[in-house]
Amino acid sequence: METVEEKAKTLGGDRRSFLRNAGVGAVAAALIMSSCKKKKDDPAPVVTNPPAPDNSGVDLGSGDVGILNYAYALEQLEAAFYTTVVTDVAFTTTFPQAAEQSLLKDIAAHEVIHREYLKAALAKSAIPGLDVDFSSINFKDRKIVLEKAMEFEDLGVSAYNGAGHSLVNVNYLLAAGKIVSVEARHASAIRDLLKPGTASFAGDDIVDPASGLDKSRTPSEVFAIAGKYIKTKLNASNLPA
Repeated sequence: METVEEKAKTLGGDRRSFLRNAGVGAVAAALIMSSCKKKKDDPAPVVTNPPAPDNSGVDLGSGDVGILNYAYALEQLEAAFYTTVVTDVAFTTTFPQAAEQSLLKDIAAHEVIHREYLKAALAKSAIPGLDVDFSSINFKDRKIVLEKAMEFEDLGVSAYNGAGHSLVNVNYLLAAGKIVSVEARHASAIRDLLKPGTASFAGDDIVDPASGLDKSRTPSEVFAIAGKYIKTKLNASNLPA
C-alpha cells in the first residue's frame, strides 16, 4: 500500500509540497462552499432547451435502405431535370448542335435508368415519387441549363462519395460505384460543354489538387442544395452518420 511519503512524492516531490498542495485544496474547497452559500438565495437560472429536431416528412429510412432511398431521391431529381431539358419546346433552339442534343438525351436516359434501378432494388421500401420545382430555371438559356446540369451532377457524385462507405451489402456498394462513375462522366461532359478544352472537366473546385480525390458531402449538405428544387419534405435523420 502507498505510504504518505510516496503519495507526497507523487503529488509534488516532498512532504512539504504535499502539505502545501493539500492546503491549497482545502482553501479552494472553502471558497467553493462560501460561494455556494452566497448564491443560495439567488434565483434559479433559466434553462432554455434546444429546439427539437424536425423529423417530419417522408422518412428515407436507415441502414442500406436509407442510403438507397437517399440515392433514389437524387436520381429522381436528376431524371426529372434532364427530362424537362430534352422535352422543352425550345430544346432544339437552345441546343442547336446535334451533338449536344444527343449528349443530353443520353444523359437523360441514364438518369431514368438509375432511378428505375434503385426503385426496383428498394421494392416496397422505396419512397414515393417526389414533387420537384424547376420554375427558377430558364430552360431556354443554354448557359443556365448547363450550369444547373453541372450543379446536379457534381452534387450527385459528392453525395455517393459521402454515403457509399456506409453501405453494408457489397452488391449495393458495387452498384453505387457503377452509378457514381457514370455520374462523374456526366459531370465531366457537361463541364467541357461549358468550358471546352480546359481543365474544368476535373477542376480544383471538385477534385482536391493535393489528394487527387473528388469531393464528398453529407446528406445535410446535399439537401441544403437539392432542397431548393424538391418540394416534397424529406426526413434524412435516420441515415447512417
